[in-house]
Amino acid sequence: MNYLNLIPFEVESIVKNTYEIPFGVKMIKAPEIWNDSKKGAGVVVAILDSGCQVGHPDLKGQVIGGKNFTTDSPTDLTDITGHGTHVAGTIAAIMNGQGIVGVAPEVSLLICKVVKRIEESNQVHFTAEYQDLINAIDYCINWRGPKKERVRVISMSLSGKDPSQELHEVIQKAVLNNILVVCAAGNKGDGNENTIEIGYPAFYKEVVCVGSVNLYKKLSKFTNTNDQIDLVAPGEEIWSTYPKNSYAKLRGTSMATPHVAGAAALIINQCERDFGRPLLESEIFAQLIKRTTPLGYSKNAEGNGLLVLTEGYTSQ
Repeated sequence: MNYLNLIPFEVESIVKNTYEIPFGVKMIKAPEIWNDSKKGAGVVVAILDSGCQVGHPDLKGQVIGGKNFTTDSPTDLTDITGHGTHVAGTIAAIMNGQGIVGVAPEVSLLICKVVKRIEESNQVHFTAEYQDLINAIDYCINWRGPKKERVRVISMSLSGKDPSQELHEVIQKAVLNNILVVCAAGNKGDGNENTIEIGYPAFYKEVVCVGSVNLYKKLSKFTNTNDQIDLVAPGEEIWSTYPKNSYAKLRGTSMATPHVAGAAALIINQCERDFGRPLLESEIFAQLIKRTTPLGYSKNAEGNGLLVLTEGYTSQ
């Protein structure tokens, strides 16, 4: 059986109560374009991950639908690791005067649970079967919301060492259906920006491949580097939602990826308002890349640079 691994992540701390706009959200300048982008309202972002605590106080009302693609009940979206809930909060945590605020605090989420717990040689792994991931992406392509909404962005913080033709083909199909696919580069980096580390699906050229920097804009030692990196985003000391109504500080390219997925939702609203028409996937990607600033690393390390939403665009 071929598996994608849930990208290893480190829980730095867990708290019950906090209130802040996380530094990562501020670092990419999301609040500066909230007014122009309606905070992502009406845009649907699909999260393919370990599930989600749908009833978390900071996520209430954000989840528009979902499905479990593992062997469990298809309606059971329970988060089995906390990873998916953390990703969801970075994208979409609401402005409710408590907890944290996401990049796009009025966006809608489609939760696709693809991660399962398996034991091999007395070791526990959290993985997603390729076929479950393929089925989930196909589901996102065909899904329609109660108001005929469509998925516009897919966020995936999963990585496998082996390519899959079927997975590649369904990603290409998603892109042809004007869905921006955003993937974590992976955490196999050795601190050398010229070393090549490859993980799939991030290495496919059709996806947005996201690397990580710390809050001082320094390249994370763990981030994968290769010639498919498109941009980098904050991936260390990231506060977000966590199961049991709590909040956790995590690190990894998994944490950088939802910053980009949420930013894409803001860009969609901002640009479609200004241009007066729907954007193609290629146009969303182009607008995303316009909003980057180089940090001085190699292209293999930072791609086009750090995501900064106020860069490269003048609202009309």
